[in-house]
Amino acid sequence: MTSTPEPTPQPVPEEAVRLAEALIFASTEPVSARRLADLLEGRQIMPAGEEDLGAFVAAVLAALVQRYEGKGVFPVEVAGGWQFRTAPDLAPLLTRVLERPRRLPRAVMETLAIIAYHQPCTRVEIEEIRGVSLGQNVLDTLIEAELIAPRGRKEVPGRPVLWGTTPDFLRHFGLRALSDLPRREELMVDIPQNPADLGTGQSAIPFNAGEGQNQDAAVEADAPSASIAADGEVAQVAVSAPEGP
Repeated sequence: MTSTPEPTPQPVPEEAVRLAEALIFASTEPVSARRLADLLEGRQIMPAGEEDLGAFVAAVLAALVQRYEGKGVFPVEVAGGWQFRTAPDLAPLLTRVLERPRRLPRAVMETLAIIAYHQPCTRVEIEEIRGVSLGQNVLDTLIEAELIAPRGRKEVPGRPVLWGTTPDFLRHFGLRALSDLPRREELMVDIPQNPADLGTGQSAIPFNAGEGQNQDAAVEADAPSASIAADGEVAQVAVSAPEGP
């Protein structure tokens, strides 16, 4: 009994790859696979006999990624879409000629980390986790940077505002989704038993989430900490481990 040979994958049309390249390059926001699929379907570029649009889009993106291997820029999946980023090995060279971004204060980074891991959460809940009062200027800084946004109100007396992160947060830190944040067990660090070791501080767990543009945002944490990489740089921020698995 002879087995039926598997069909040979059809080559990806050059026009489809060039369209994907142009769309991602021209967009200020990450380009979703759905948006690219709509463009390719509208142009009727799919090869004859190809019925799975999702698989065709995946093949186009794979061909585009392969095309940019070893280049100074490359397409990367971030915040639910695709965007061009600079190669991480070139970041040290670019910092000498490009203006470094504004540095976020420690209190701002700590607050952002708490919101990221405990969202949606209220201002009072943030203050309980940090152990200090939260200044309005801290929230204003995060709102102005479009890193957090209101997520409704909590159904308790006073109905306080619930805060959560935005798609810009994912894009800024090079995350595809919130599930890419370090897990709870990765946040756990050993507490020194020797009082003499307390003065040395605890090391953060590096989390290389972003690749591309360099970001100068690094703060030291004296408590158990999580490290969020800001487009290639590491920012150490104090945050308590989230509840649950």
